Amino acid sequence: MSGESSSPDARTQRRLRFDMRVNPVKSELELPPETEVSFVSMDAVGSLGGLRLDDIRPLADVYDGYTYFRDGDVCVAKITPCFENGKGALASGLANGVAFGTTELHVLRPRPTLDAKFLFYLSMSHEFRSRGESEMLGAGGQKRVPEVFLKDFRPTLPPLEEQRRITELLDEKTARIDALIEKKRALLDRLAENRQALITRSVTKGLNSDAPMKLSSIDWLGEIPSHWQVRPLKRVAKLESGHTPDRKIESYWENCTIPWVSLNDTDALRQNDYISSTAFNINEQGLANSSARLLPAKAVVFTRDATIGESAITTCPMAVSQHLIAWLCNEGRVLPEFLLAVIYGMTGELKKLTNGSTISTIGLADVKSIRVALPPVEEQRDIVEFVFSEIEKIASIAAKVRTSIEQLSEYRDALISAAVTGNIRSLNS
Repeated sequence: MSGESSSPDARTQRRLRFDMRVNPVKSELELPPETEVSFVSMDAVGSLGGLRLDDIRPLADVYDGYTYFRDGDVCVAKITPCFENGKGALASGLANGVAFGTTELHVLRPRPTLDAKFLFYLSMSHEFRSRGESEMLGAGGQKRVPEVFLKDFRPTLPPLEEQRRITELLDEKTARIDALIEKKRALLDRLAENRQALITRSVTKGLNSDAPMKLSSIDWLGEIPSHWQVRPLKRVAKLESGHTPDRKIESYWENCTIPWVSLNDTDALRQNDYISSTAFNINEQGLANSSARLLPAKAVVFTRDATIGESAITTCPMAVSQHLIAWLCNEGRVLPEFLLAVIYGMTGELKKLTNGSTISTIGLADVKSIRVALPPVEEQRDIVEFVFSEIEKIASIAAKVRTSIEQLSEYRDALISAAVTGNIRSLNS
């Protein structure tokens, strides 16, 4: 199979409207209303192509109010940030060949001059996505790619046979890259599992494998060293929560200098053991007119709403919102870093305490019921030194793996862009 591209004279540049239809009408369907069809939400649309097709519904239930497409159509997310993130797919394997889905999809149907898979790869190319992003309409999180962009996009198209040859080569190359990416993602999963196991083992069993053990009577703790004590956390650390100053009163949110930990800091809590600054600050007036309180440094904070158990230690005085819990440790009984490790280790137990159908939450009564196993403070220091040293090693490995995944993804994107724009020699490297 040749890897040489066609001569420039064999390629044509014209608006895509001449080689495809955009958003074909559903009135072309001639199926009974009880026919089962695939239903595709935005979550079911992949960012590397592919659709999750586990949702099957009667045609009558989805005919109105959703986007229609069929096998062989190319779906492209129209809304930010899904478009920029590359969400899209070549539809295949649909129930009875038909699907309805989110209205945030554009549907491209190739004419006989355009290969469907080539069109899919074209829609994934950097040139297509970057130009589409520049022509989005709307404001903020509601910006969308207009239909006219799709129709007027002007690629340089090779003859149909070469389109098919290019897609075959891309299928082969991208499959290899995707397989490597999946292996590295599996490695990240194993590293996360190893990290969790190491932390849980250290804060429930200690570092001495020969230590005599005893039953703790707490399921998630299991057996603990016989010299450790099981105590309600509230007996060794003071429980604090917080509040949000009234956002309707502008003066509460002017000239803000007091760090205020909220759900907007979830990513920072997830990624760091310590938190030094916050996404939003509050001021003295807002603090005084709410039930929030300025807490001293070294408070152990964790989220109790939405994403449960994301935690860190404050490095300076901070307030918290009502969506977080703060523990002020009696350091003669429990070190903040040891408590942080305990919270890391009991992530699964915290999730068991959640309730709420819309937003998961842990009630204060459940927080107050938490019991922990406490070794002597000097042993806590040894455990903390070991755990955080090992966490750092695992994080370093994981960072290198993520960098490798990013590089592979960038190479994949560059390969597709080069191939569909005529630089096909790069496929042979």
